[in-house]
Amino acid sequence: MKALICNEPGRLSVIDRPVPVPAPGEVLVRIRRVGICGTDYHIFQGKHPFLEYPRVMGHELSGTVESVPQGSKLKAGEAVYIVPYLSCGTCHACRKGVSNACQSIAVLGVHRDGGMAEYLCVPEGNVVSAGSASLDAAATIEFLAIGAHGVKRGSVSAADRVLVVGSGPIGMSAIIFAKARGAHVTVMDVREDRLGFTLDRLGADAMIMADASAEAEASRMTGGDFFDVVIDATGNAGAMQRGFGFIAHAGRYVLVSVVRTDITFSDPEFHKREATLFGSRNAQADDFAEVVRQMAAGRVPVDALITHRGALEDGPELFPQWLRPETGTIKAILEI
Repeated sequence: MKALICNEPGRLSVIDRPVPVPAPGEVLVRIRRVGICGTDYHIFQGKHPFLEYPRVMGHELSGTVESVPQGSKLKAGEAVYIVPYLSCGTCHACRKGVSNACQSIAVLGVHRDGGMAEYLCVPEGNVVSAGSASLDAAATIEFLAIGAHGVKRGSVSAADRVLVVGSGPIGMSAIIFAKARGAHVTVMDVREDRLGFTLDRLGADAMIMADASAEAEASRMTGGDFFDVVIDATGNAGAMQRGFGFIAHAGRYVLVSVVRTDITFSDPEFHKREATLFGSRNAQADDFAEVVRQMAAGRVPVDALITHRGALEDGPELFPQWLRPETGTIKAILEI
C-alpha cells in the first residue's frame, strides 16, 4: 500500500508498505479521506511538542470497513469515521472517565503512525459508523469535536459573551458550537479574510482585529466588562498570554492551543477577577456525538469549510502550498 510519511521537518515522501494485518479486536479500515489539521502542519514544520520522526501523519479520518473481528456490529463496506485517541483504559484519568487525558495516550498520526495511508488497523472501539454523513463530512468530525470539547470545557451558555481567538479550523469549530449553545460570539484574528468568513458563513456576531487596539476595542464592545469565556485556538504563545487580558471578572479562559514553551500571566490580575483557567485536550465521545447531531441539524457548513483537496501521492507538493496564507486554505482533504 502507499503511505505519505514525514521523514523530518519539511520533507514528505510517498512510500510503499505492506497492508497491515489486524490484531485481535482491531478493524482494518480502507482510508478514503484525510483532513489536514494544524497538528499536521506543525509536524511538517517541526513545531509539534510530542512527536518523533519519521511519522505517517493523519488523524482526521474517514473510510470504509475492510474487515472486522468476529461478532462486530460493523459491516464490511460500511462508511466510518475514526476516533484517533488510543487510551489505556486503566490509568487515573481513564478510570475517572477522562480518557482524552489518558496518562499514556497515543494519538494516531502523532504518537504512532496515522491514516495518511491506504489502510489502517484500529481498535474496534475507535471505529464509528458514519451513518448518513458523507466521507467528506465524516473526515471533519474529529477536528469539529475538538472545538465542541473546548466549548463544553468553558461551560458556554446562551448567557455568555464569548471571544474566540484564532479563526483557523479549530477556532471555527469553537464558533459553530458556541453559537449552537446560543452564545454571543466575537472572533479575533490578524486575518481580515478569515474574520469575514466567520461572520458570513459561521454566524459569528462580531470581530476584532488582533492589532494594538484590540484591548480597547474589546472594552468598548463590552462596556468595559470584557468576555465571560475566552477560547484560544491560535497555537501562538504570545496570543495565549495576551488572552488573559480579555477575561471578564468571574470569567473562564479555555486553552485549546498547545505550544512548546511556558505560558505566563499576571497573578494579581488573574486573582482579582477570580478567573478560571481550563486546558482542553482532544475530545470525548459526547463531543463526537454533538458534532454528528449538529451536522444533522444543518448547523455545520461542511462544504464551505473544505476549501482544498488533492490526492495522497500529491501530498509532498500540496502541503507547502496549503500552508501559504494567500492560498486561502481553511480545511484541506487528501483523497485516497
